[in-house]
Amino acid sequence: MTAYPAWTPASRPGIIPLHPLSFGTILGRAFSALRQNPRVLLGFALVVQSLAYVVVLVAIGGVAWASFSRLATLPPGSEDYESILAGSIAITAAAGIVLGLAATALGVIVQAVVVTEVAHAVVAEKLSLGALWKQVKPVAWRLIGYSLLLIAAMIAAIAVVGVALFGIGTAAPPAAIALAVVVALGAIPLTLWLSVKLILVPSAIILERATIGGAIARSWRLTRRRFWPILGIVVLLNLIFSGIAQVVSLPFSFVSAGLSTVIAPTGDGGVSSIIALIVSGLLTQAVVLLIQSVAIVVQSTAAALIYIDCRMRHEGLDLDLLAYVERRDAGATALADPYLEHIGREIAPRATLPGYAPPYPGAGGYPQPYPGAPGYAYAQPSAYGQPPAYGQPPAYGQPPVYGQPPAYGQPPAYGQAPAYAQPPVQGAQPQGAPSAAYPPAAASSAQPATPAAAPQADTARRADAAPVADGAPSGETKADGESPPPTAWTAPGGPADGTDRESPWA
Repeated sequence: MTAYPAWTPASRPGIIPLHPLSFGTILGRAFSALRQNPRVLLGFALVVQSLAYVVVLVAIGGVAWASFSRLATLPPGSEDYESILAGSIAITAAAGIVLGLAATALGVIVQAVVVTEVAHAVVAEKLSLGALWKQVKPVAWRLIGYSLLLIAAMIAAIAVVGVALFGIGTAAPPAAIALAVVVALGAIPLTLWLSVKLILVPSAIILERATIGGAIARSWRLTRRRFWPILGIVVLLNLIFSGIAQVVSLPFSFVSAGLSTVIAPTGDGGVSSIIALIVSGLLTQAVVLLIQSVAIVVQSTAAALIYIDCRMRHEGLDLDLLAYVERRDAGATALADPYLEHIGREIAPRATLPGYAPPYPGAGGYPQPYPGAPGYAYAQPSAYGQPPAYGQPPAYGQPPVYGQPPAYGQPPAYGQAPAYAQPPVQGAQPQGAPSAAYPPAAASSAQPATPAAAPQADTARRADAAPVADGAPSGETKADGESPPPTAWTAPGGPADGTDRESPWA
């Protein structure tokens, strides 16, 4: 009896195959993963996005009301009125920017839940929202701190560039304008590059419990040699959802105009117009929130799949996931988290057969074979790559030279009758050599040395098969050097000498 069960069911498939993923697989599964647990993913994203939107809207409205209410105590056109108006506008705009960035930072919680759900869906596990939040809660503030750090770095970079351009503009306005254009164009590839290099930071914080600095270093290393595929996925997803937003916003603008016409047909600026504006704005914003929720779920799923793919290529995570699934399906319990094992492991690239695309760099060589039974030597698996150079084929010898075909006698000249041998006299020893038409029977005793002797052997066999003449008992042997005479056959009623009297040559 072995330590393993005799039979176990096949491992349950997850949302992706457990091997390095292609560009199309990541892009396609980023959308299809939403069907794995839509109530948790899409529902949680909608709730968080809606709450963030409402909080930001109420907060900006409160700041605007507090700042602009002071204008009611001042006469319009006065110096204080203009300064307070400018300050109120600046305060409201700053509050809107800060609160909008805070809402974006809050959206990272949605990404944390999505990444955790995708990590479990890869190994065919489905958790509730409470179980997902229990895993996300220890690193939630770390994720929010990373988001605020990015926002602070962005604001600092914009401030530094703005101050520099302002200083140059005071001395040389044309140079400042040209420099602003160059900086704006250069900021596009820089932003894309940084977004690719830092795309795995949230996944590293969530799944590896890494610090902010450690997660940045991990993301920087794992995205090595994978820049262009990741950039293509990021850009393509942004283009898809930008196009969807434009397509959806166009018909809703017509719907908003139609509602305004229905609610306020006269077009006056009374309460009806305000109600129409609010209803159309809320309807449009609801659709925008739905699109944003789907976008954040799909983009977070793509980021999680990219993280898993990079770890498969660099660290052989697929081997750990396969081992986890097999042990779980075999009935093992209290298994370790496969995403926390072998972090930072370096493995050799896996070789491929010629003509096939390399599967991925970094999935190490094969494990050593287990020791076999005594007396059996297990060969190491050959490394794929170039086929073995086989030696030259052996030089086969020349084909055997067969003998020349036998030279048959000349055919008899027509007009002369062939000379047939006289029939032997019964009981008498024939004299003379046998007829040329029949070779001696002694030839049958000689083995042919070459195929050229085959006709002679055949003739000898025919001669041996001839019946024994009368007076020669069966089994009687002749003296050495003598051969039995051939037997001549004559037709009944014909002459004894065998001559055909009716032949034209007779």
